[in-house]
Amino acid sequence: MAPRAVITAGTGGIGLETALGLTKAGYAVTIVGRNPERGAQAVERINARGGEPARYLRADLSSLDEVRALATRIAAEGELEVLVNNIGAMFPDHTRIDGVEASFLVNHLSPYLLTETLLPVLTGRIVNVTSGSVMAAKKVFDEIEPPGGYYGFHWYGRAKLANLAYTLDLAQRQTTVSVLAADPGGAATDMTDGTMRTPKIVSPGLRLLWPLVRRTFERATSGPASTAARPSILAATDQTLTSGTVIGPRATPVTPNRTAADPRVQHAVRRLSQRHAPLDHVPDGVSN
Repeated sequence: MAPRAVITAGTGGIGLETALGLTKAGYAVTIVGRNPERGAQAVERINARGGEPARYLRADLSSLDEVRALATRIAAEGELEVLVNNIGAMFPDHTRIDGVEASFLVNHLSPYLLTETLLPVLTGRIVNVTSGSVMAAKKVFDEIEPPGGYYGFHWYGRAKLANLAYTLDLAQRQTTVSVLAADPGGAATDMTDGTMRTPKIVSPGLRLLWPLVRRTFERATSGPASTAARPSILAATDQTLTSGTVIGPRATPVTPNRTAADPRVQHAVRRLSQRHAPLDHVPDGVSN
């Protein structure tokens, strides 16, 4: 039986290219997304390449209850070799989902909860997709929302920084599986095309330089998704890579971000994650 791999947000862009790469490497791939039509198209494209048949599971990963239901279904099927948390979203406007700030929810709490819930059945690798935007993030994690105004790019970076800190923390605490991070760099995807064209995503100081900032964003996100997927594929398949490794955009190991590697930051992120995405939560209407 082929080893199983799950890729979130795998119906297009970097996630789909990652799924294609893992299928080529011999994995039976499950892609997760919220759009069944795109899911069916992605499965058809993967299966057209040959290899183990792929499948699609529908889940809205902005809902922690749906994340829990997804994890329960996947865990019930037995051992899982690879989990790639590819999910990522940037919100131009301050948005809350179920009372929780959306960027932190989608980019950190959702993959955190899926990972923690699947740990009992994971046997190989966890790959969390990070971002260079962590460099622009506020580094305080007392609460989900940082002080100050909302700027989508910076809050996205902060959520990715939280997830990278969690990744490095888990790599130290977890002995049964390897935990790695992969930075795809930039690519032309639905997320970058849809959210990085307005100056309101950056702080007021950067808005004054918006023509330059926009050109920088455009250059950084002009590459193909197939290239951006290489770090994730390498992190998932190269057995010489040790737990805690961060793979950079050139598909080579890089030095982890200093803030994410700080034990104090890791502890704060862990405490915040446990508070807002508890593992023992029971959805409304469901009894123990």
